[in-house]
Amino acid sequence: MEKTFVKVVIAGSLVAFCAALAAAYSIDEDQVDPQKIYWGRPSHFENPAEVRYQEVIMETPEYKELKSRRIERGTGRYWILISQASDRVVRTIAQVGQESEYDLIAAEGYLGSLDPAVPADDITELVLKAMEQNVRRSRNR
Repeated sequence: MEKTFVKVVIAGSLVAFCAALAAAYSIDEDQVDPQKIYWGRPSHFENPAEVRYQEVIMETPEYKELKSRRIERGTGRYWILISQASDRVVRTIAQVGQESEYDLIAAEGYLGSLDPAVPADDITELVLKAMEQNVRRSRNR
């Protein structure tokens, strides 16, 4: 009887310890910046990531067109291409979120600036690779 009790206590402690290791994070409502959260729910997440958004924007076909054609900032064509580039990046980030184990993806540095800070993996290269594959696929159609 005593050995069974000890086993139950040890098993219960082990379950509690494992649950603590897989603890969920949340961002206090007053610290949430929707402009810096690209994927996921800030109220509950376990595996956060961050992305260098501007770096990904600069690798879009739309941004490259801006540069190669020397389209002036402030013109209608400029804002259309920037909007298309942004849409492409956000869609790709969402795709990576759906296809990976990351359940919150935010702008680089945002999660680390919170109180308390939330550690996150940098998945910029993963997003760049997914975007490149998507662009290649769309060109091959």
